[in-house]
Amino acid sequence: MELREVTYLAVALRILAAVILGGLIGLERGMKNRPAGLRTYMLVCVGACLVMLTNQYIYQITSSGDPTRMAAQVVSGIGFLGAGTIVVTRRNQIKGLTTAAGLWSAAGVGLALGIGFYEAAAVGALAIFVVMTLLQRMDNRVHRKTKTVEVYIEVGRTLSLGELLRRLREEEFEVRDVQRESGLETGGETGTRAYIAVVKAKNRQNHMDIVEKVRELPGVVYVEEL
Repeated sequence: MELREVTYLAVALRILAAVILGGLIGLERGMKNRPAGLRTYMLVCVGACLVMLTNQYIYQITSSGDPTRMAAQVVSGIGFLGAGTIVVTRRNQIKGLTTAAGLWSAAGVGLALGIGFYEAAAVGALAIFVVMTLLQRMDNRVHRKTKTVEVYIEVGRTLSLGELLRRLREEEFEVRDVQRESGLETGGETGTRAYIAVVKAKNRQNHMDIVEKVRELPGVVYVEEL
């Protein structure tokens, strides 16, 4: 029970565990050069652990107050840090959602360590690591096998939007949404127009095949899956 109380040994063990488990979660993000990497995850986990340790210490020496109040502030406050990692690119791509979710989860691991719930922290950190690494292949495989693809398309000035849609339908594609990207087009008669479209294939097929079919359409200059 000594490790469940706020003692010098327990403090050292919990902070060390926060560094290790936070680093484990952040390792995958760091290897992929994401905005929040190894050190960021370590700091989030250690910071949450310290908050919970302080909360438990105050409650332990005063025998009053709410032992979960400071933890609740961490859960809500970490959202601001996570929101800073989410970026919407010029082509309406959303980046950083997994990083933000990982930071929030790392804070949860830190809180569990801070209160001395070692078992949940260890299992939770392992689960987060597995989800962020091993299950990514499954997620990518499922994503690639869907019928619907969001693509960025650049077409020549001579190809109107109506003609583009007609040619897509001739290839048995259903166009669900089209958005013109005025800030990405080039001027002049020989310039290009840019669109972001949600294209659905009639049959389930690989996304690369769908993109390649769109690229082969007359008048299409450039295509990229978003």
